[in-house]
Formats: sequence, C-alpha cells, structure tokens
Amino acid sequence: MDNIQALISENSLQFYLLLFGYCALKSGALPFLAGAAAGYGLLDGALAATSAFAGGYLGDEARFMLTRRYGLGGFGRFPRFSDWILRTVPIAEKYAGVYIFAYRYPKGMRTIGALPIGLTSMEWTTFTLLNAASAGLWAALLVGGGYLLGEHLLDYIEDGWGVASFTLLVVFVVLYVIAYRRITRRIEAYLE
Repeated sequence: MDNIQALISENSLQFYLLLFGYCALKSGALPFLAGAAAGYGLLDGALAATSAFAGGYLGDEARFMLTRRYGLGGFGRFPRFSDWILRTVPIAEKYAGVYIFAYRYPKGMRTIGALPIGLTSMEWTTFTLLNAASAGLWAALLVGGGYLLGEHLLDYIEDGWGVASFTLLVVFVVLYVIAYRRITRRIEAYLE
C-alpha cells in the first residue's frame, strides 16, 4: 500500500490526466478507484470527479460529432458494427433521453453508445445538455461511491468481504443474463 501511495502522490497530475483519458474512452473501475484514493487522502476528490466528468462528457461529444459529420463512413469495414449502430438509431431516436443516461453503465456500451445519437435528428444543444447531466451523474456515482466506500474497502476485504463479493457477482451475472435476454428479445421484436 505504501508503494501505491507514493506512486499516486508523486504523479497525481498524470493520474488526473490518465483518469480523464480513460473516461473519455470508456467506463469502468478507474473512476471508482480514484474516488477510493481520494477517500484515503491520496487524491483530491473534486479534481478526480472533475477529471472523470470532463473525460466522459468530452469523449461522448467527440463521438456524437464524428457520426453527425461523417456518418458511418469509417465503419464500412466493420459490417456487423455498422449494422448494430443502424439498428440502434431508431431506439436512440425514440428514447433519446433515457438512452443517453443508460448507455454509460453497461460494460462495452460506453465507448460506442453516443455513435447512434449522432445519426438521429437530435439537435446538438439537446444532446450536450443531456450528455453533461448524464456525465455528471455518472462521475458523481462512481467517484463518490469510491470515496464513500474507499476508506473501508481494505477493512471489508480483510474481514472476508471476498465471499460476499463473489456471491453478489454471481447474483449480478444471473440477473444480467436474464435482463439481457429480455431486452434483446424486445429490441429484436421492435426492429422487426
């Protein structure tokens, strides 16, 4: 733990930049871990949340603008990917607000979620407001959750939290598979 503390304290600016870049590209555990590091006093919580927000917001703005300007031109080499985006556009068009708030959370969706929105009729001003609100909520939940739980995280792990964590993981995976199948069936029925 001392090595991690020294590494973070000596390179905190680089860590904030890494967090920004990471959040511009994807979602995952790094914002949560940054919040945990802030809970331990290794990082500034406000700077960690701002880095996560800025990365999440600007990354999606760039993806929206790319598809708005160039369409699917660059994705022609990947027909399955292009097909997925085109099949998602009607859903993004109909449920735009919910879609913008929802695509940040499932693993793998964050990176590509804003692409279909760029192909809809949504105005940029509407997108940017919803995107900012969604990125703010996402950063607050992840960094804030890490901050609140981070102080006690090592205690939980040492006290056998691993068994409870594994059990929760199994329950989550089962529920995820059930929900994924139901959602996939509904989307396929909608698109047919």
